Amino acid sequence: MSRITKEEVKHVANLARLEITEEEAELFQKQLDAIISFAEELNELDTEGIEPTSHVLDMKNVLREDVPTKGLPVEEVLRNAPDHQDGQIKVPSIME
Repeated sequence: MSRITKEEVKHVANLARLEITEEEAELFQKQLDAIISFAEELNELDTEGIEPTSHVLDMKNVLREDVPTKGLPVEEVLRNAPDHQDGQIKVPSIME
């Protein structure tokens, strides 16, 4: 017996504003049922004494330290701007 019905798949697709055909609903129903079955198998594992993790690999912060550095000179930045005035980059107005 399936753990998710085709009607439930159509309902979720409707909530996500997706149009799916009958064939797609049937395919997604089978795929989602397989995913739910796998998740149920995982629930059978004994995880007593296993420390929770947020990632399967032992990850460290791979970003550099946030150290302030001197930026580009204003003149160099303004050379790349299509239009500027008084040391500021001019952009098209968005308000009337």
